[in-house]
Amino acid sequence: MSVPQGAQGHPQRWLILGVICLAQLTVLLDNTVLNVAIPSLTRELGAETSDIQWMINAYSLVQSGLLLTAGSAADRYGRKKMLIVGLVLFGIGSLAAGLADGTGPLIAARAGMGVGGALLLTTTLAVAMQIFTPEEQPRAIGIWAAVNALGFAAGPLLGGFLLDHFWWGAIFLVNLPVVALGLVAVMVLVPESRNPRGDRPDLVGALLSTIGTASLVFAIISGPGHGWTSGRVLSTAAVAVLFLGAFASWESRIPHPMLDPHFFRDRRFTGAVTGAVLITFGMGGALFLLTQHLQLVLGYGPLEAGLRTAPLALTVVALNFSGLSAKCAGRLGTPVSIASGMVLMAGGLVAIAVLDGGGYAGTLAGLLLIGAGCAIANPAMAHAIMSSVPPEKAGVGAGINGTLAEFGNGLGVAVLGAVLGSSAGLAEGLRTGQLVGAVAVLLGGFVAAALLRRAQRADSEMVVAH
Repeated sequence: MSVPQGAQGHPQRWLILGVICLAQLTVLLDNTVLNVAIPSLTRELGAETSDIQWMINAYSLVQSGLLLTAGSAADRYGRKKMLIVGLVLFGIGSLAAGLADGTGPLIAARAGMGVGGALLLTTTLAVAMQIFTPEEQPRAIGIWAAVNALGFAAGPLLGGFLLDHFWWGAIFLVNLPVVALGLVAVMVLVPESRNPRGDRPDLVGALLSTIGTASLVFAIISGPGHGWTSGRVLSTAAVAVLFLGAFASWESRIPHPMLDPHFFRDRRFTGAVTGAVLITFGMGGALFLLTQHLQLVLGYGPLEAGLRTAPLALTVVALNFSGLSAKCAGRLGTPVSIASGMVLMAGGLVAIAVLDGGGYAGTLAGLLLIGAGCAIANPAMAHAIMSSVPPEKAGVGAGINGTLAEFGNGLGVAVLGAVLGSSAGLAEGLRTGQLVGAVAVLLGGFVAAALLRRAQRADSEMVVAH
């Protein structure tokens, strides 16, 4: 049964939001914390470059491939239940990773953590949509999105601190007390909710989407290192096209699809989806270039570079936790909020590209602009996606949101990384990449805003007509 929502929503909704954000933060930290441990793993486990790549990619590939399936499972079997399963799997994977005595076991453990991570990322957002009233959902999603930014900033810092004081396994074992706390809190506080229709599980759709999505992400990840025309990339891309095409065909023919094709007839949904891909493409690639800029142009070490990107995340956290971004979005409306946020973000990327000669001061100005734009636009975009999906399909909506973020980020890193590689000079390549990212962000914002505005007008006309 769905969670009953009175005029005030669930009575413990803010405490529950804190619990699910804690679970989500653990997953997000693990997306970035491993990067600073690469030298230690290379030295202590004798890991080669290919081993390191698989340690990183095993987690992201499994997680991105399973997001849609995880969201569908949460809708069918219960979001609280899948949240608990996700925490347990993530905890077991973390324990196995921390105690691994070789690269093979560590890669396998990271893949297991990816399964738990997919369940956690989808169920946390789906639960938030269930326990808050429509009026409070934008602020709740803003806090949820701020935790994403916090994970991005804190991962390298936490990893650096742990590696300075402990051995490399500590970066995984530190998850265990958080997982234990999360399990107790989820079991006591989080209400159960599920799709009341109880649709039959779409096992074929789950298999096709998992293989197709994971293959697509793998092709994107492999492109810069192996060449876009290499057999490895082309064959994997062909598998992705084949399985995703079969998935689309299958979903259009069955009575209870995992991803209802009718979603794409909703202009709000298509507008938010289109904008999300372009925005994450521009931001994912541009932030990748930013870390290169800080280290290779301005000469900072990895930990110093992590510290100097923190103002971006701190701006997002401050504006979303204070509720200022939600108030701004409420006054402007979703289309204008998205467009305004994208203008700020694009302006920040341009500032970094143009003012890099002034050292970190120009970069700091750009980071603050990007952070303000993210705080306004990203929650509005996520809310547009989630609110265009029926409440009983909240898990699938969260899976779509997560998949788009993974796809856009991966594509942005690959394409803008290729721009960097093809440039005559490092500094010029970084500048060009940032400007390309700014154009993509701006384009995404205006496309999404235009489509959402048209959807709002169409809805208003339908109301008047009736």
